[in-house]
Amino acid sequence: MLKWSFKTPNQLITRPAALVVFAVMALSPGPVRGADSAPDWLRAAAQQKVPDYDKETNAVILLDETHTTVLDNGEIDTLHRAAIRILREEGRREFEYISVPFDKDTKLAYVKAWTIESNGHELAVADKDAIETGYLSDEVYEDVKTKSLHFLEAHTGNVVGYEYVQRQRPYIFEDAWRFQTRFPVVTTRFQLTLPPGWVFTADWFNYPKQESQVASPNQYFWEIKNLPALETEPDMPPGEAVEGWAGIKYFPRDQAMRSKTNGTWKDMGLWYTALTESRRDASPEIKAKVAEVTSGLSDPLQEMRALTVYMQKNIRYFAVSIGIGGYQPHAAAEIFKHQFGDCKDKATLLSSMLSQIGVESYYVIVDTDRGVVHPEYPSMNFDHVILAIKLPAGTQVADLYATVDDPKLGKLLIFDPTNPHVPLGYLPWYLQQSYGLLVAPDGGEIISLPLLPASTNRLIRTAQFNLSATGDLTGQVRETEWGGPAAIERQRFLDTLPAKRAEIFDHLLSQSLNSFTLTNATIENLDQVDKYLAINYKFISSGYANAAGDLLFVRPRVIGDKGTGTLRLFNEHKPRQYPIQFQEATRQDDVFDITLPSGYVVDGLPKPVQAECVYATYKSETNVADGVLHYKRTFEIKDVTVPTEKLAEVRDFLQQVVADQQSSVVLKRATP
Repeated sequence: MLKWSFKTPNQLITRPAALVVFAVMALSPGPVRGADSAPDWLRAAAQQKVPDYDKETNAVILLDETHTTVLDNGEIDTLHRAAIRILREEGRREFEYISVPFDKDTKLAYVKAWTIESNGHELAVADKDAIETGYLSDEVYEDVKTKSLHFLEAHTGNVVGYEYVQRQRPYIFEDAWRFQTRFPVVTTRFQLTLPPGWVFTADWFNYPKQESQVASPNQYFWEIKNLPALETEPDMPPGEAVEGWAGIKYFPRDQAMRSKTNGTWKDMGLWYTALTESRRDASPEIKAKVAEVTSGLSDPLQEMRALTVYMQKNIRYFAVSIGIGGYQPHAAAEIFKHQFGDCKDKATLLSSMLSQIGVESYYVIVDTDRGVVHPEYPSMNFDHVILAIKLPAGTQVADLYATVDDPKLGKLLIFDPTNPHVPLGYLPWYLQQSYGLLVAPDGGEIISLPLLPASTNRLIRTAQFNLSATGDLTGQVRETEWGGPAAIERQRFLDTLPAKRAEIFDHLLSQSLNSFTLTNATIENLDQVDKYLAINYKFISSGYANAAGDLLFVRPRVIGDKGTGTLRLFNEHKPRQYPIQFQEATRQDDVFDITLPSGYVVDGLPKPVQAECVYATYKSETNVADGVLHYKRTFEIKDVTVPTEKLAEVRDFLQQVVADQQSSVVLKRATP
């Protein structure tokens, strides 16, 4: 993970729960109540009358303020303060503490926190009450630490506030003012102070452009009032892709420092090229391993596949990010020696190995959240590094789907060496239909990452069932998967202990059957990422068909739900605010044969269905021949983002799908 992946909001700063604390500073006996009065700015914020919010609003941010002061030597002082009123007791869980990061390049001068109770009583905690923590997990070690303060009495009706000051020595003169949050904001303000001769630019996203106001010479500020909360909806785009924010860049007076401000994508590419110079040099050990892995292979594509499989199976993910190491990969020789690295390390080592078979490759800096990178705004707002592999002339590309054509570099194959479940030729779903910075020798350029067609991401489910006269169903199912479905399913099984994998099958069946017993299950090619994945299972479902006198009602779509979960994305009482974003384009087919019980005849069949909307198509049909009920259907997703103006059309489509997959065949006992 890149250092610049820490896209810290201006509000409370939190860290992933999976990280493990490895250093704790002893707490003082306890914060002293009332020992330090609240500052005037917090009192003024607490006295504001706020609008009436709906009953689901847990808190309101009364004030969110950032003062950024850029010094002539390139250091930056940031003062941040905020005041939050707790509206419901659930808000206490949202605002229990303030946690502020620091490292060797970002010093924390102080952090303070206060509570103003509804009766006016003031409580304070300060630096001496803080817990200092660092982070270590089984995947990450970094030099970032935090200081955390717990708010006292963060109950309904009370106001909590905090203030801290950081001094940074940034590698890049760039800032993001993220002013919209999951909570409504009464006032948010950003103040910028520059040295004489410095200039700045401000670009606005998901919010109308606001002109800066001049507070004094070289001091500028922006202020926004009464921001609505960023609502959370299922399957919406990432928050960073829809929230209001401004990107601010600082341009130094001293031309020697201008390299820290990336005004164009080309500038950014040149900066990263300089940072990674010589990192891909191959050691004798790397050369020997490449010769070993590619021994007996003469086709460049076969050699490339062998090296990528080696990378995925042998180089463990582990990130060591200290200082500039958050941006700069380790040397290929070091990565190979230790057999571990993070995303940029894995890309570096694979690039080094590919060069030994005469194949060029280039870094591509991306973000794992679709919609976060704006092609019109050159920025280091990324969190991941992958590779663009230049395909040798004459390479057969029939099954290499993740390709782009570059006017200068030719046909490039985009590959993620970090994901162990996605083979060469494919691209993880979270990187598709997004943008990346291609780091070429003469600078950077923004490229569009492809959306792989539905035909590359397949699921074919075939099944043979037997239905008894009492309504019991027995059968066996085979699911064959390629591309995205295979990658997701592989990860699910490989992340589960073998003894627990039957629970995955149980969960799959429980989504479609009320009663069942799993009798057998096998998996094919689970650890062979370059092959299809197949899962086979058998089960018995007692009372599957509903009986009513001489009739049996049988749902021909036995397993596999295509629309019910998605239809739940629509709230009956509240229109959606944001688009729906699906993972990837895919085609999925079900082909089921159900042998009917003797003595029964078909008394009614569902009509064939064919439905289509802006992002998907669906068709199904049911017929009977020689005592066997034949059911088949195809569901295809063609695009991954449904804009708000198309949501009604999609909802109608999904209702047709759900109605069809719940339809039944009527069987009638034949007259003797």
